[in-house]
Amino acid sequence: MKIVGIIPARYKSSRFPGKPLADICGKPMLYWVYNQAKKVSLLDELYVATDDLRISDVCKSYNINVILTSDDHSTGTDRISEVAQRIKADLYINIQGDEPLIEPSTIEQAILPFFKNKELKITNLMTERKDPVEVINFTIPKVITNKDNFGIYLTRSAAPYPKGKIDFKYYKQVCVYGFTPDALEFFNKSERGKIESIEDIEILRFIENGWKVKFVEVNSDTVAVDTPNDLQKVIKIMETK
Repeated sequence: MKIVGIIPARYKSSRFPGKPLADICGKPMLYWVYNQAKKVSLLDELYVATDDLRISDVCKSYNINVILTSDDHSTGTDRISEVAQRIKADLYINIQGDEPLIEPSTIEQAILPFFKNKELKITNLMTERKDPVEVINFTIPKVITNKDNFGIYLTRSAAPYPKGKIDFKYYKQVCVYGFTPDALEFFNKSERGKIESIEDIEILRFIENGWKVKFVEVNSDTVAVDTPNDLQKVIKIMETK
């Protein structure tokens, strides 16, 4: 099985322009993400996919494999879909470019289920959230699954609602995905559904259309950088290491 890792990166972020190049301890955020992903032995190839020459030039300066893509993509999965048309593989792993603390062992968890279940088309990761602030933070998608950990819904709201008791766990999405080529082909050819458009969570496109998304629970303390405040949290953590 040929497995390709792809890190989508765009410069024009609405909440944090230039985010992939944000400085963390003297190096751009993309450098840290790429080098963490390079440690995953299951990946045969690894690329950054971007539509911006500034990001491309920085990647080349650090000897990071980079592919220039269209600037029309609205999501990272759209960008991955374009790369999949140019680089053939059996499995594509989408590793978000704003996760500089992502652990290699965490990335592997999005890959391993495909060896156990040949019928799988899509995987995504989730981790328990214990901080109440993260539960109500709209930038953090919360994951709701069935008993077999297949996705039912993702939302930016605090869900499920704690009516009567609070002795249950909340899970947040960890943005590492595994896609087969046919899953990416579907995504590329389909339009945003009603719920995806409302929540602005791209994995909902599959769930809305009846595709099974296998969620894998991981023990991860990674911090996604969505805002400059998130960046400061990451910098403090990195400085302690």
